[in-house]
Amino acid sequence: MAGEVAKKAVSTINTILETSEDGTTWTKLCRIKSYPALGGAPEQVETTDLEDDTQTFVPGVQTMEAMDFVANYTLEAYTTVSGKAGKSLRYRISMGKDGVDGVASWEGQHTVFINEGEVNGVREMTISVAPASKITIAAKA
Repeated sequence: MAGEVAKKAVSTINTILETSEDGTTWTKLCRIKSYPALGGAPEQVETTDLEDDTQTFVPGVQTMEAMDFVANYTLEAYTTVSGKAGKSLRYRISMGKDGVDGVASWEGQHTVFINEGEVNGVREMTISVAPASKITIAAKA
């Protein structure tokens, strides 16, 4: 539209990790400090034949690895996250205030562990989610 200024970029402020058992009622799992890539490059399936002078490929299955989220450790946060570990859940990352920058959602299960420590450091934990479905990105409903 004329006169409208396009956003150049958006901040990670107000990024929230939530879980749901049924996909309708969502609760914040805990505050997070970082989140992983929301997807991955597809594997390359080689299509080279004897007439080619260089290798050729087509995209294969999209790769997905464990999704590691870092959070500050408190006993309360750890207990909350640990209490939901090992269950089949729905996950979503709400980006921007009230998801204004989009919502990424998928299914999976998570584990949690306390990270190493150091002098003059903060105690942290990692929430490792094993994805069980494709990640979808959409506007918040």
